[in-house]
Amino acid sequence: MPSLPSTAGRVAYSDTGTGPVLVLLHATLHDRHDYDPVLPALAADHRVIAVDWPGHGESDPDAGGRPVTAPLLADVLEELVLAQDLRGLRLIGNSVGGFAAARLAIRHPDRVAGLVLVDNGGFAGHDPFSRTLFRVIGTPAVAKRLMPYFVRSYMHPQTPSDHAIVDRTVARARTEAGATLAASMWRSFATPAHDLHTQAARLTAPTMIAWGKKDTAAPLRAGRATHKHLPNAALKTFDTGHVVFSSAPEAFLQAVQPFLASLPR
Repeated sequence: MPSLPSTAGRVAYSDTGTGPVLVLLHATLHDRHDYDPVLPALAADHRVIAVDWPGHGESDPDAGGRPVTAPLLADVLEELVLAQDLRGLRLIGNSVGGFAAARLAIRHPDRVAGLVLVDNGGFAGHDPFSRTLFRVIGTPAVAKRLMPYFVRSYMHPQTPSDHAIVDRTVARARTEAGATLAASMWRSFATPAHDLHTQAARLTAPTMIAWGKKDTAAPLRAGRATHKHLPNAALKTFDTGHVVFSSAPEAFLQAVQPFLASLPR
């Protein structure tokens, strides 16, 4: 498995297809295999780079000894894009992956051709419910106990791929390392560094927002809040949970492929 060095350890990735570069970014405790149901179709027209975040998948498990947070993942994405001098990027980011993709587009608009944000973080702000959720899951002992149930809830599994994602993610959540990582990530969601809504006007890349209506981790109201801050983006909703492209791959591709094809090459 190829990998690249970063300040958070070696980052593993797969590299498939040819054409404009399309980067796939996954959610907390998940891995790049979440995208397996749509990767072959996307690779028919793109060079698809599917990343395992630091501390996830086949990347270095200790993330270079650094606590894994949403801002750290965004930093690593920016670091790798600049180190490899990647331009004209298309990015599909799920959950924290969407936050990292959006932050890259805000900070480096000259490198990003377009975004697909899937049940992403960063733009919804913090209401009492979300602050309570972040605080509760931000405790490792609670994360270890709660996350296996929460994963099943937010996934709302419908397909064999969904069930495989649940199995992988729950197995990680039940380990000490996985619970510590999950808690660190969820605590970071409540920090000012995870809030992009005041910078939303600086996101000028063409953007599509894809949202699962049955998601309990990022409810549809968060998708509508994201759309409010990004009014030029198209909002597409799906009858799924948190990982739309696994639960409804054909519907996702039907919405996303024309958008990607419309981006300048």
